[in-house]
Amino acid sequence: MKVKQEIILSYYRTGDSIRKISRDLGINRKTVTRYINAYERQRKKLAATSGDTQVELITDLVKPPRYNSQNRGKRKLNSEIVSEVKQLLKQNKQKRQQGQRKQQLKKIDIYELLKEQGYDIGYTSICNLVSELEQTHQEAFIRQSYTAGDICEFDWGEVKIDTCGGIEKYQLAVFTSCYGNYRFARLFKNQDTNSFQQAHVYFFAKINGVYKTLVYDNMKVAVKKFVGATEKEATDGLLKLSMYYHFSYRFCNVRKGNEKGHVERSVEYIRRKAFARRDRFTSLYQANEYLDSVCDSLNSRPQKEHNNKTAEMLLQEEQAYLYPVKPMFECGEDHVLKVDKYSTVSYKTCRYSVPDNYVGKLLNCKIYPDRIVCSDGDEPICFHARLNGFHEWSVKIEHYTRTLKRKPGALSGSLALSQIDSRLDKIYKTYYQNREKHFIELIEYVRDCSIPIEKIELAIKHLRPVKATDVTLDKIRILCERQTEQPLMARHGNDQIDKMCQDQLKALSRLIPDNSNLSQELVEVI
Repeated sequence: MKVKQEIILSYYRTGDSIRKISRDLGINRKTVTRYINAYERQRKKLAATSGDTQVELITDLVKPPRYNSQNRGKRKLNSEIVSEVKQLLKQNKQKRQQGQRKQQLKKIDIYELLKEQGYDIGYTSICNLVSELEQTHQEAFIRQSYTAGDICEFDWGEVKIDTCGGIEKYQLAVFTSCYGNYRFARLFKNQDTNSFQQAHVYFFAKINGVYKTLVYDNMKVAVKKFVGATEKEATDGLLKLSMYYHFSYRFCNVRKGNEKGHVERSVEYIRRKAFARRDRFTSLYQANEYLDSVCDSLNSRPQKEHNNKTAEMLLQEEQAYLYPVKPMFECGEDHVLKVDKYSTVSYKTCRYSVPDNYVGKLLNCKIYPDRIVCSDGDEPICFHARLNGFHEWSVKIEHYTRTLKRKPGALSGSLALSQIDSRLDKIYKTYYQNREKHFIELIEYVRDCSIPIEKIELAIKHLRPVKATDVTLDKIRILCERQTEQPLMARHGNDQIDKMCQDQLKALSRLIPDNSNLSQELVEVI
C-alpha cells in the first residue's frame, strides 16, 4: 500500500516520469504503469458517476493492491501425496470407530510421516489439504438467557497449597449461579461423596436458599453409570440431596464443558484470584476462611453485563425465587467397624482410638469429610478429626486409662503419650516421671470432671513453690473445686456445722502456699 501511495504521489503531484519512478523506487516499469493506469481508470469512472456507485469507486480507488492467485496451480502437491493423505485419514476414521480416538494421527503427524517417506511438501500445504478433505467446520455456540433462581452450576477443581505439612493437593468445590454469577467455593481433602454433599450443605446455608436446577458434568460422585448413549443414572448421594432439598439436576454431554461455562470459568478464576497470591496456611480451616473472604470480595464487584450490579445484589433479587433452605442435611456415611486389640477402629487404613472397654465390639461410626464420630448404638462415645493420609493413627490417652492402670510401665513409650496435649505432656515430664499411676489418675479426673487444663496448670502453679512431690491429685482437686461462695450447709442455717467446715478448710489452706488470691484466679479460669 505504501509503494502504491508513493507511485501515485510521484506521478500526479511531483510529475515524475514512469522511468524515473521505477528507478527511484527500484520497481519494474510494468508494475508502475499498471498502478497508474488502474488509478486513472478509476478516476475517470468516478468523475462520470454519482451516489452509491461513487462511494464504491472511491473505496476501490484507495484499496490495497491484491494479486489474483485463484488460478495458480500447486507446484508440490501432487496426486500421489493426496492419495497418501486420504489413506491416512481413512485409518483415523477406523480408529474412531474402534474407540481409539486418542490414538489418531494429527496433521503434524501426517506431515512428519510424508517427510520420512521422502515427499517434498510443506506443513501448511498438508494442513490445508487435510481441512479440505475432512471438510470440518468450527462449532457454533448458542448464548442462553436465564431467569432468577433457576439454574446453578457445580464443578470440581484442583488446588495445591501448604497447610503446615508441605505442598499437598486439595479439591476445590465451586458453585456459580447462571443468573448473577454468584460464586461460592470450598476446599476439601478428597473428591468423594461426603465432600460432595457437604459442599452443597455449605452453599445452600450461605445463600439461604436452594436453586431449582443444579447442573453437573459426568463426575463420579454425581453419575453412577451411563444408560444408553446419552442417559445417565445419578448416584445415591445426589439422589439424597435432591430429595431433601427438592432441587432437580441435569448432566452435561460428554466432553462438553461449555454446557456449564459459568462454573468452568469460575474454577480457574477463583483458583487464580485466591491462591496465586497466597498458598500457605496453618490449617485447612484457615484456608477455607481465607477462600470465603476472597469469594465475598469477588461477589461484591460490579458487573458491566448487569448494569454494574454486583453478584450479591443479583442474589438478593433471586431470593424470592429460591426454594426455602432446610436444616443442614446429615451427610455423614454410616459404617459398622470392629474395635481391634489396640482399641482402635480402622477406616481407609487410618486408625482412631475408642475407650478400651470396647475391644472386640462393633461400633457405629459416622464418617464426615472433617471428622469421624463413634457410637455405641445411638449413644456417641468419642470423635476424632478425620485423617487423610495412609496408615496414620489418632490416639487419645484418656481412652486407655483402664488398661494403663494395670500396665503403668507402658505409658512412657506409648503412642498415646506422644499425641497428648503439649501442656499435659509438660506436666507429666516435670512432676510425674516414675509416677505413672498418679498421672493416669490425673487424666481420669480431667476427663470425668471436664476440668480445663488451664485450671490444672493454675492449681499446680500454687503447689509448685513447696516441692514437686506436693503436686498430687488430692491437692489439685481441692484447689480446682474450691469455691468462693458459702458452703451448702451454711445456707440451711446450721451454724455449728458451718463453723467446723470453715475450720477444716482453713487448715487445708495452710498446706498451700500463697493462697490469698487462689479463689479469684480460679474464678477467672472458669
